[in-house]
Amino acid sequence: MNAAKSREQIKVLLVDDHAILREGVHALLAREPDISVVGEAGDGREALELVPRLRPHVVIMDIVMPRMNGLEATRLIKEQYPHVRVLILSMYDDHEYVVQIIQAGASGYVLKRVVTEDLVRAIHEVHAGESFLYPPIAATLIGDYLRVTVGERGGIPGAGEVITTREREVLRLIADGNSSQEIADRLGLSRKTVDSHRANAMRKLDLHDVTEVVKYAIRTGMISLD
Repeated sequence: MNAAKSREQIKVLLVDDHAILREGVHALLAREPDISVVGEAGDGREALELVPRLRPHVVIMDIVMPRMNGLEATRLIKEQYPHVRVLILSMYDDHEYVVQIIQAGASGYVLKRVVTEDLVRAIHEVHAGESFLYPPIAATLIGDYLRVTVGERGGIPGAGEVITTREREVLRLIADGNSSQEIADRLGLSRKTVDSHRANAMRKLDLHDVTEVVKYAIRTGMISLD
């Protein structure tokens, strides 16, 4: 049984220049039977040294740190170790931080003030290959994209005719912030079927991550900010 638990554990590397915060997050995650904190780093440069040695599944990364900040460290980790998922844990909800860190390759963004259950949920979702944005952050990202891109260019016709009705529904629910399991429960499907619809639709539309799905949904009117 212990061996089974070990195989199922999500290995996490904590990166933050505040030791007290790292201790608090470590203590929080220690309560989770399927999450194991394999190491800690005080800045981005140290994180880059630890990733190949510790082989974490998820790196929990602060943004503002000495020597190398979280933005640069995230970009380098994704370039060198694309299979590693980076989850940003920050006190800042400024839209510029959000857009830049998503562009750098991060899979999620959680605010430090809501670190409890949202952090655990975010770790599970990014490890499963999904993305996690704390709801106000998601709204910021969508609003910024709408203002800069859609607002300037106007609506851009989509390629809705190349995907099935079910695939379109799955994409809409993804863009609305639902996980694959939540979509499966809502539509009365298995998670495997939802993942299949998701993969097929994203392949047909040449979308590569949840951020691109959200942008596509805005352009084509799948979702509204109302």
